[in-house]
Amino acid sequence: MPERDLRRKLFSLIAIRVGVSTLLLGSAVFVQLTAPDAFPVEPLFLLIGLTYALSILWTLSLRWAERYRWLVDVQLACDAIIVSAFIAVTGGITSYFAALYVLPIAAASSVQFRRGGMMIAMLSALLYVGIVLTQYFDLAEMLGVHALTRGIVLPLPRIAAYMTGLNVFLFFSIALLSGSLADRLQRTGARLERASNQIADLQAFNQHVIDSLSSGLATTDPEGRILTFNRAAETITGHAALSVIGRRIEDVLDLPPNVAADLNVAGLGRGRRLEATYRTGDARQIDLGFTATHLRTPGGNAGLLWAFQDVTDIKKLEQDARRRQRLAAVGEMAAGIAHEIRNPLASMSGSIQILRQELPLSEEQAQLMDIVLRESERLNDTIGSFLAYARPQRLSTARVDVGRVLNDTAVLLRNSSEVLEGHVIEVQLPTSEVAFEADENQIRQIVWNLATNGLRAMKDGGRLTLGASVEGTADKADCVVLEVSDEGVGIPAEELDVIFQPFRGSFAKGTGLGLAIVHRIVSDYNGEIQVSSTPGSGTKVNVRFPVRAVAAAAS
Repeated sequence: MPERDLRRKLFSLIAIRVGVSTLLLGSAVFVQLTAPDAFPVEPLFLLIGLTYALSILWTLSLRWAERYRWLVDVQLACDAIIVSAFIAVTGGITSYFAALYVLPIAAASSVQFRRGGMMIAMLSALLYVGIVLTQYFDLAEMLGVHALTRGIVLPLPRIAAYMTGLNVFLFFSIALLSGSLADRLQRTGARLERASNQIADLQAFNQHVIDSLSSGLATTDPEGRILTFNRAAETITGHAALSVIGRRIEDVLDLPPNVAADLNVAGLGRGRRLEATYRTGDARQIDLGFTATHLRTPGGNAGLLWAFQDVTDIKKLEQDARRRQRLAAVGEMAAGIAHEIRNPLASMSGSIQILRQELPLSEEQAQLMDIVLRESERLNDTIGSFLAYARPQRLSTARVDVGRVLNDTAVLLRNSSEVLEGHVIEVQLPTSEVAFEADENQIRQIVWNLATNGLRAMKDGGRLTLGASVEGTADKADCVVLEVSDEGVGIPAEELDVIFQPFRGSFAKGTGLGLAIVHRIVSDYNGEIQVSSTPGSGTKVNVRFPVRAVAAAAS
């Protein structure tokens, strides 16, 4: 028995003992006032006082009861002895209080179970039989307890034997019955406790499972009020569970009004899929995908079960996939028309050059010839960009010093026609080397295309910054980051998703394929491009390359 339960039972036993003693004390006082000579009350008062004193002693010994179990046996034995003394002074075999033995026997069974009940029953039987024998065999004079026989008319011996046997049988019957009930109650309590622990463990396990889900999970009642909200739901939405319990699901997840009630009435079958834009508690805007199904219980439909995920990255991947499909289609078209256009164009350009040299031309005719040659050259550059974008390039993979590539590109830019008055080009590099395995020409092409776009965005001058860094631990680099930032006109937010598509260029110079080529090269390396821009303040482009990435080379 746990220590706390034993103390609680013993304390209840002490309280019952004090209550019975107080009742007996009140009865004795009443009898003394109404019938002074009915029985000697002085021994009764002494026994009641002794009971109070022992109750105080037992209360003080509660802290040691679990360690020293014999203290419990002593308490119960003292109860049987005090009851025997009380019966002795109230007439012994003729006392009407022999049933008081039931109290210590029942108490012993409840605290010490069957063993304790049988022990106190045996002690009570011995004491009771001793009292009866003392009365019938003139042992009172020998023992000095004259109160046992003074003024008492004893029944016939056979009647006394019958009464004694009946009482002893009653003692053991009560001990056996109450002990059995106590043992069964203990076993039932133990089973109940094990079942409760199993249920608690199962509930905790289920809660751990629910909280371990990567998807948000919420349940609502038929009116659409939230009943549960798991940990992933808190992370996705930025709202604590306690702050949303009881609120309507539409208000918390920014869904159309009454959608929960409509879905609850409708037959969902395998569930209903919804998507919505959501602004989290920390002001982030994300895309959420919902699945709503009926919450079935034995009592019927109890509401709706909502599973939802942050699908922002998935939608971004879908957009990238669609972009790649469009780019692949453009690439196939470019590869098909390149040979059909480039060869006739070269012939036309060569013929125009010969005619310009051999024919006497007026100034206006010479100017027209120059325009044709210049446009032919521009068209040839466009076709070359198409081919560079559409055709897989043969790679020459080697260890690339990114810092050297950035410095060389900065030197070329400073001496190119792209640089205007007011342009400042800076290179920011860490003290340690930044290098990884790649095709150096492709890395140069990425930096050049991004840098020239940055210069073209700064028509009135500004600072162009080229940088590189390594992300990861000191012992192991995870990726190399190229950074190109400018102080130009910036890009509107609605155009950020389409800047890598072909012919989306917004500058007069260029073919509109520069960023598309950058995107294709980075994709070949399984890299990632991140663009952040503020209109009127500038643009920053971060290109991340996995250090161990190997681009897909052409066969």
